[in-house]
Amino acid sequence: MSTYTQELQTTAKALVAKGKGILAMDESNGTCNKRFEKLGIATTEENRRAYRELILTTPNLNTYISGAILFDETIHQSSATGETFVSVMQRLGLIPGIKVDGGAKPFAGHPDELVTEGLDGLVDRVREYYNLGARFAKWRAVITISHSERYANGADIPSAACIEANADALAKYAAICQANGLVPIVEPEVLIDGNHTLDRCRQVTAATLKEVFKHLRAQGVAFDRMILKPSMVISGLSAALPAPVNEVATATIETLMQEVPHTVAGIAFLSGGQTNEQAAAHLNAMKVMFPQTPWPVTFSYARAIQQSALDKWRGDSANVAAAQQILAHRAACNSAASNGTYTIDLDRQLALV
Repeated sequence: MSTYTQELQTTAKALVAKGKGILAMDESNGTCNKRFEKLGIATTEENRRAYRELILTTPNLNTYISGAILFDETIHQSSATGETFVSVMQRLGLIPGIKVDGGAKPFAGHPDELVTEGLDGLVDRVREYYNLGARFAKWRAVITISHSERYANGADIPSAACIEANADALAKYAAICQANGLVPIVEPEVLIDGNHTLDRCRQVTAATLKEVFKHLRAQGVAFDRMILKPSMVISGLSAALPAPVNEVATATIETLMQEVPHTVAGIAFLSGGQTNEQAAAHLNAMKVMFPQTPWPVTFSYARAIQQSALDKWRGDSANVAAAQQILAHRAACNSAASNGTYTIDLDRQLALV
């Protein structure tokens, strides 16, 4: 038995506790700066720090959120009073997590496909993050579905090679994390971009998950000490006929039931380009239509929780309280969805903020 076995199992269960989800706030500095620029916010380290403090100190956040995934810069930052963000999170009942991958890069010999890098030096980085107080980690792989008209000559993506390369990296990352005290969040994201149908997404998602778990088994990863962060089975953003909510819920859960071992500690969906309302409605439908699943099912959203609050804040300290109220509302909506009790009326209450 690993030195960390009990701690890993306890952390994994806590991350997917009933009514709670995982907040993704691990945007790279570049991504964060792009969002700031769109709103006229100065792209400074201090503004990034202030925004992260706004998020982490939102009143009653731990009612709806179990833990938050941080970026490297964030885990080293502190509040305005000098308390480290890790300490702030621990005091407020939030489990600190950390993004450890090096980003998705062009996959050599495979145009339009990506493979995530970051295994070099990962053991030392995981140990450092554990010592800083992190108790879980995240690694994101990106799988692209081709536009059908663009690949009319018969070429198609994702290729088997791309899926295999990303699955291999995810599994090696997960094994390193578990050996050094961090619960790995395994995130194989099938991008929503494109005009693909629900059925095509289902096919790609199933193939991806099958390969991911094949490699996880080969690396000896303990499923009860990991969280799967998948994308939902959904039609592409530019699809001619977007799939109805109930069809998304059915296709998603049926695919997971087919490909994901029942011993996995939990499923925490990414929102992946869906609107706030879509992300909540799809999760809610899954919980209503499939109340009994082998694993807890919840959310690990970024923009679907953060973006409305960022739009309100806009870098102005006078807007912090209002922005936090919006953030708490979005977290509450998704918490309700994870319990199957979400309604559109909850979202309409935002107009009162």
